[in-house]
Amino acid sequence: MPSRLRHLLVDRDALGALVLTASFPFLFIHERFQPEYGVALGSTTADVRISDVALLAVFVIAVVSAVRHGVDRLAAGRALWLAGAALLAWLAFETLRPASTADALFDENLVSFLKFGEYSLLALAVPLLVRRADDLTIVLGGLVLWSAVAAGVALLQFFGLDLFAATSAGWRYPSFLGRHDLAALAVLSTSIASAGLIVGRRHRPCRALFAVALVGGVSGLVLAGSVAAAGALAVGAVALVLAGRRRFKPSGRQLLALAAVVAVVGGGVVAIRSAALDDFLQFVGIRSEDATVGVESYSQRTVLGYIGLRIFEDNPIVGVGWQRSSRPDVFEPYIPDARERFPDVVELAFPAEGREWGVQNLYIQMLADAGVIGLVLLLAVGASGLVLAWRTATYAPNPWAAGAGLAVLCALLTLAGEWASLGIVAGIPLQAATCLLLGLAAAGAATVEEETDV
Repeated sequence: MPSRLRHLLVDRDALGALVLTASFPFLFIHERFQPEYGVALGSTTADVRISDVALLAVFVIAVVSAVRHGVDRLAAGRALWLAGAALLAWLAFETLRPASTADALFDENLVSFLKFGEYSLLALAVPLLVRRADDLTIVLGGLVLWSAVAAGVALLQFFGLDLFAATSAGWRYPSFLGRHDLAALAVLSTSIASAGLIVGRRHRPCRALFAVALVGGVSGLVLAGSVAAAGALAVGAVALVLAGRRRFKPSGRQLLALAAVVAVVGGGVVAIRSAALDDFLQFVGIRSEDATVGVESYSQRTVLGYIGLRIFEDNPIVGVGWQRSSRPDVFEPYIPDARERFPDVVELAFPAEGREWGVQNLYIQMLADAGVIGLVLLLAVGASGLVLAWRTATYAPNPWAAGAGLAVLCALLTLAGEWASLGIVAGIPLQAATCLLLGLAAAGAATVEEETDV
């Protein structure tokens, strides 16, 4: 074991980062593969999984760290915490308002909100645990290695091994996470590798880690087959270049390498999803149509998004309540109009009682469930995280911390795109990845303030 790594692992001050890193295998794994214990809550059951225990350990160590070192590091992210607190308060109102409490699924929706709040606290814990460059190295290294493991399992599934009850539906491979969640974990690695390309070899703390991040991240993204993530990665890469151009002055070769990463991911995902993309081109009239015999994901998402927007149109300020856009009594009035607007979409693609598909787009569902106020608060949280990451990338005295800020900036923008293909699902790896990035953005900004004051 290299002496540098051994020093990191035996350092008592690294305990917080080590506990956070040790939680990744439990946070980034599908709930089906976790042991659970059911706790009765009204007419429903709240499942306590090993991921919840891992989060509890992280929270306990964060509190211990706050007692030992204080909470001054949270000050740099005050805008993020205020926006996050306002969002949680508004969603609590949406969960407990009369229309929601009268719903037959109120208990289930309450558990969903509590799970959403639980995972949100991860963002608050990260700045208390990641205090030094060494801590950052441990955390990012853990993310890269676990992402590589996930990509390796997906690759074995690609070659036909029956692991974790995987299917090759749509030629997408879920590893032990699920397709959206594998994409989220792979985004973290790909963003770290992309930032490494921009900062150059001189500022990379570990070349081997960079290589693992590049191979594991790109292969994971391709095998997950997320078109939304692939498209958003291009946006994240542009932001990464803009944030790092003055400080790191990337050469033409570095920019070309970054463009190649984006192109490989995009080309790979298009190859994986060629059938689905072909169906969507037929749906929008760009290509000649063949007879549709099954549900096509993109045309279905278009229908569901349309229904979500119609729900929002009639409930623009406060929405219909937390997770209620998927309730038959809410969406059924809009089905006839949706059928008339999309006559070529198969019947199974439309929601109905017994197949409550949901909106399947975070931003549209937030409009439908929580109104324009909910969406504004959600976007405020995301914007605050992006500003903190940009500040870290631009002003962090430590080049390694600045490079991490670039990675967080790129990953946040990419995950923002991934959320456009999934509705509000609480307590999943995608939410863990998002909250972890927000916490890292706040941790980086805190480091900038501390080092600037010194």
